[in-house]
Formats: sequence, structure tokens, C-alpha cells
Amino acid sequence: MMGTYPKTDPLKQNTLTSRLFDLDFAPVDVAQKAFKALVRESKYDVAEVAIVTFLQAFAAEKPYVLLPFVMNGNFHHKSLICRSDAQLDPRNLAGRRIAMRAYTQTTPTWVRGILTDDYGMRLDSVQWLSQEGAHVAGYVEPPWVQQLDASQSLEQMLIAGEVDAIMAGGSVSDDPRIRPLIPNPKEAALAWHARHQVVPINHMVAVRVELAKARPDVVCELFRLLQESRRVGEKKPASADGIDLQPFGFEAVRPAVEMVTRFAAQQQLIPQQYSIEKLFGPVLQALT
Repeated sequence: MMGTYPKTDPLKQNTLTSRLFDLDFAPVDVAQKAFKALVRESKYDVAEVAIVTFLQAFAAEKPYVLLPFVMNGNFHHKSLICRSDAQLDPRNLAGRRIAMRAYTQTTPTWVRGILTDDYGMRLDSVQWLSQEGAHVAGYVEPPWVQQLDASQSLEQMLIAGEVDAIMAGGSVSDDPRIRPLIPNPKEAALAWHARHQVVPINHMVAVRVELAKARPDVVCELFRLLQESRRVGEKKPASADGIDLQPFGFEAVRPAVEMVTRFAAQQQLIPQQYSIEKLFGPVLQALT
């Protein structure tokens, strides 16, 4: 199960094939729509998945491990939005109301981690408002999270003054009444990357643990095919000022996986910070 992108088209259209296996793709174009089926029904052998959804599934002992291939990544200093006339900056968010589609989404996890690390924000000092629950069944949100009507437009709530800021992982309008809360977000993101050498991961690829244990040759071939499909399908790979937003390989993804796992544990999305060795499990042995 993977989304439809230029980098997956060669695989989905069967122009790239393997002698070891055939790929039977689920009829899914937008991977997010199948995350619940992945983590609640263990429906797929191989799947694209948001990294925080994966971490919660791993904590719930779902039968998957990571493959070191980033499907989507992006910088998120631009993803925290406030009103243009608001007297807000990242260091004075205590007592503010910040709304998002889901507390358990990956983009808000990165933003909260950056606010905590770089701007001294305390998680429990902010009122976090979430429209949706977790993909993984049974997760209980921490006490600083409140539920919000899922039918409301976050941007309209912000403009109306019902909340102080919103998380917007996707696009927002060019309404002059709103702005990024972190000043000069592009420059801030590039400076952050220079310090940490991390690309914030959104989606990676997960593999059923039994498959990884039984067929390391299949894991190796799958990893090769994903790289080749990206090379063939993406004539111009996603980048930001020359920074690869879709890294692959253990050393390339390790800093980001370790950081987002720390953020997830700090934010009570998972009960503890897991090691790279645990998250990749038999895939680590198969590819090294």
C-alpha cells in the first residue's frame, strides 16, 4: 500500500519488476486513507506509513518494522500559523489555544518538538485542540489535549479568533490575515537543519516483521526497487535548497528517526523512546 506519486509510478504501472516477487498494490492513491487498515487490521505486507503512526503501532506491538526509505519529508517551521495581527512569537505560547487535525499527526509532533527544544515551550502550558483521534486503536491522549469539532475549518477558527494558532501540514490560503508564527520560517528551517543535519520525516515504509525475518532477500530487493523507482520516476527529486527531502539508508535516516522518536516519547505519543535496532529489527540484518 503506497500513495501514487512520480516515485511510485514505475512500480504501480509495472514498468519496474522483480524476478523475486510480483507487487500487488492496494487500490489506494492517498496513503493516509489506508493507515487505519494498516495499523488496526495489519492488512498489508509492505506499506507507506506516517512515522508517528508507525511508532504508535510499534508501541501497540503491531507486526511491522521500518525500512530505511523516506517516502515524504519536509521542514515544518512554516506549519504553525497565527493571525497576522497577533502579538505572538514561539517563546510566548503559554496559555494559548493551538488547534490541529490530530494530536497524533506527524507534522504537529515535529512542530511541538521544535518548540520545546528551541524555544523552551512546556507542553502542558499550551491548550492543544485536536479534531481527530489516533489511527492506532486504544491510544489515550495526554491531559493537555482537548477534543474539537472535526467539522470546523481550522483556518476559519483562527481568523475568527477562536484559537490562537493552528497546525497546517498542508497548504493554507494566502489570506493576508494569517502568517507563519515562527518568523522567517524558511531561513529558520535551514538554520535548524544546519545544526541538526535532520530532515523531518513524514512518511516512511514499513514491512511485516515475519516477511523481513523469513525473506531477507525480498527485503533487499524491495529496497532496491524503491530506490530505482524513485530514480526513474522523479526526474527532479524533492529538495529544499539542495537538501534531499527523501533520504534513504540507515545512516541517512538515523538522525531523524531518533529525533522524532524522542519527540514522540516526550509528548506521550509512545510510552518510551525505542532504539533504531528495535524499530528496524530484522531489516537491519537484511540490509547490512
